[in-house]
Amino acid sequence: MKTLLPVLFCLLFSITAARATSLKGYVYDQKTGEALVGASVLLEKTDRAVLTGLDGSFEIKHPPAGTFTIKVSYLMYKTFSQQINILKENNPVVKIFLSETKDAELHEVMISAKNDGSAEKTARRIEQKSPQLVNVVSGRAMEVSPDLTVANVIQRVSGVSVERSSSGDGQYAILRGMDKRYNYTLVNGVKIPSPDNKYRYVPLDIFPSELLERLEVYKTLNSNMEADAVGGAINMVMKDAPDKLQLKVNLATGYSQLFMDRGFTSFNTNGINRKSPYEMNGKDYKATQLDFPKGTIDYSSKHPAPGLVGGLSIGRRFLDNKLGVLLAGSYQNTYRGSNSTFYNSSNIDTDPFATITSREDRQYSEQQQRYGTHAKLDYAFNPRHKLSLYNAYVNLQSTQLRDSKQTDFSSGYNQESGNAKLNYETRSRFIEQQIFNTTLQGEHQLIPKQLKLNWSAVYSSAKNDVPDQSTINILGIRENFAERKTVVQSIGDVYTRRWERNTEEDKAGYLDLTYTLPIAGVNVDFSAGGLYRDKQRSSFYNSYTLTPTTQNLEYGKDFNNYGDISWTVKNPAGAVNNPLTYDASEKISAGYGMFKLNAENLEVIGGLRVEHTDQGYHMLFPAGELRPTGKQVYTDYLPSMNLKYKLSKKEQLRASYFRSLNRPGFYELIPGGGNREEYKERGNPDLKRALADNFDLRYELFPNGTDQLMAGAFYKNIQNPIEYTFQADATRGQDTYYVPGNFGTAKNYGLELDYIKFFHQFGIKANYTYTHSRITTTKTYRVRDANGDLQPLSTNQSRPLFGQSAHIANISLLYKDSKKGWDAQLAASYTGERINTISQFLNNDLWQKGFIQMDASAEKKFRNNLSVFVKAGNLLNTPLKLFIKGTNEKNLQTTAQEFDGNTLIRNDYYKQNYLLGLRYKL
Repeated sequence: MKTLLPVLFCLLFSITAARATSLKGYVYDQKTGEALVGASVLLEKTDRAVLTGLDGSFEIKHPPAGTFTIKVSYLMYKTFSQQINILKENNPVVKIFLSETKDAELHEVMISAKNDGSAEKTARRIEQKSPQLVNVVSGRAMEVSPDLTVANVIQRVSGVSVERSSSGDGQYAILRGMDKRYNYTLVNGVKIPSPDNKYRYVPLDIFPSELLERLEVYKTLNSNMEADAVGGAINMVMKDAPDKLQLKVNLATGYSQLFMDRGFTSFNTNGINRKSPYEMNGKDYKATQLDFPKGTIDYSSKHPAPGLVGGLSIGRRFLDNKLGVLLAGSYQNTYRGSNSTFYNSSNIDTDPFATITSREDRQYSEQQQRYGTHAKLDYAFNPRHKLSLYNAYVNLQSTQLRDSKQTDFSSGYNQESGNAKLNYETRSRFIEQQIFNTTLQGEHQLIPKQLKLNWSAVYSSAKNDVPDQSTINILGIRENFAERKTVVQSIGDVYTRRWERNTEEDKAGYLDLTYTLPIAGVNVDFSAGGLYRDKQRSSFYNSYTLTPTTQNLEYGKDFNNYGDISWTVKNPAGAVNNPLTYDASEKISAGYGMFKLNAENLEVIGGLRVEHTDQGYHMLFPAGELRPTGKQVYTDYLPSMNLKYKLSKKEQLRASYFRSLNRPGFYELIPGGGNREEYKERGNPDLKRALADNFDLRYELFPNGTDQLMAGAFYKNIQNPIEYTFQADATRGQDTYYVPGNFGTAKNYGLELDYIKFFHQFGIKANYTYTHSRITTTKTYRVRDANGDLQPLSTNQSRPLFGQSAHIANISLLYKDSKKGWDAQLAASYTGERINTISQFLNNDLWQKGFIQMDASAEKKFRNNLSVFVKAGNLLNTPLKLFIKGTNEKNLQTTAQEFDGNTLIRNDYYKQNYLLGLRYKL
């Protein structure tokens, strides 16, 4: 009788109108009310058997009338059986609630087991139970999505847009209109360093999504979280050991439509020297052309082999579930590229509006090889003490060749005849980025249910290596639309070889202590803890310039490839004596105090965090700089408060406030200048940190374990926001540099909507974010005086923050047929127009046109644990378009394009990408 009572209480009926000769119902988790997807529903003594859909629903069509036993089973749940009376028509809708097995209940208590962390229902539960505002993408959702990297996955989250690389794939995340610099990245709750050569933010395209159990995007912070996040924090929760042996293997191949239509141009990477002649032979060595292998200028064009994507993970628990072991690896070899058109504009010092002076056609060909490994060991000594060891390593190698041809409109150009001066440039570049993290964590219940201690010891490193980058410029002449000859001349930097490398090393320790004390019948958690991190960065830069020994060489006559040319090294000692070779350090110590109060329907979490920053740099070759060393030391007091009020079991209201900061990157403080391809740039040793007050309000509805509706608003007041502008520098001969600076106060506010709904086999995920920001900066413009000369004047102009789009939206249409093993998804993302580059001149900022990207995926499962999947990206061949608002009549004399009353500056097309593969699960 005791065993029958729980079962009897699990059966609830609600009667609604139903079609004749069908039996409909839903299957839920008894404890949480979550819909159970894929539960088996059997009508005994018949051939009627179905699986529940995405919303936990099922329908048995045309059942025979009479009394039958309905049997419902689901992994880790007690099998449910109950007699029901089936009528010829108007059968009631059955609601069945399953309870977990005793083993499952025990697992929930024991520290060695858990729910499936990659399931959709786990993601929804975390969003509901989390003390902060968070959006979660489950591992299962990533698996069946069209995305291969974390950078592409995160664009599906509300309030998040991505900045794309030259290959068209996502690379950096922009949260709530706050540029990528305003968020930080965690692995299993621990901050990782960035391999970026200039900034703090982490390129998310380095992480294969299949290594993750789930992706968490925190919109608000508590005092026990690091505070340098104005936009939010991204936490990648890596795969964990399952209770039973689990093996997952996938192998896929794919192709880019771009290279079906044209060749893939590349070079011989075996000829790359990892170190410059200066490093290999000493500072007094004089380099010759023999020190520069010809592989990087040995170009070839052909259709590439198909891409290859593979992954493997295996894990289980041993020793009566005390020991957990998981190993996971991923390899991706893909070919990407773009066809690009640039329109270069004149110096506005001599023209009040940008005049197009040249057109540059570029073709990018890029091979991306992405490696990732993750290993975890955890051991539970007993229910009170547990140790975990995480290790993660990711590596991205990019082999890119950029081939360009520039047509000069400024002199000798005639649109009718086609006469023009041409400039050809080819750049071959190999980049290797890598991140390594190892974390040892301890969880200890010193006094059961009263005193808890958690700690972490962390070592992380990151590296960005660009060895032996080669760039060659040659001149040509075109007459009557036919290229008459191409000539190599020693004008400017004809041929350069460059080495660039930076390394970053973090050593950190975390400590958190929580004491639970009953006050007035309510348990209150008092927490205190701290952090110490020692970060060391080293940066190296060196370059050599070569010119042809013989001048005015003609292609096809004097040479057929660049390896045939004899070169002279202009600077045989190299150019290591530059401001970009430096060492830097940062030491952060932090402490916090926090309380958590749960009183019936109200949860309150409040606290204060104190962070002390000691950041400095040392230029190894000051080259006459007045400030070869620099240091910034400051302390910030950062309060936070999170409130959560339960309106009912299924709906709640959240309110939040937190104060946060954004520190300058090391490179941004270095005063020396550097030459980039399109502009010069330098740092600003007086750059201040930005401070922000952040407010949030959100309503949440969770009608069941899979559906949700969330509507929220946010407001941010940012003091000394950091933005980049072009500025003239009188100390450097009035040269114009792209420089970071602080710009008063900025405001950023917006609305967010999240909606998830499943209808049996169909589902919809949709979100929309409206963001409005304003910052006021000084702009320069020119007016003519009485003599007709242009004179500079200044004025203030308000604009949105860099990278902020007013409108961002996502919609995914889902289909799942558990019985037949089908999963399918059509996903579309919209990103509104946003500023891409900030100009020093009035009304001359460079904007990116709003765009829609559409992707699709599908998977078919078979009975032998094997499935076939397909992914397709950029179905609409969505381009990147950059423009200046307004037009200039002078541009009509060139081939520059205008659209929507604006002047087009850049136009990139990437074409579609396809992937077909097999997946096996045990």
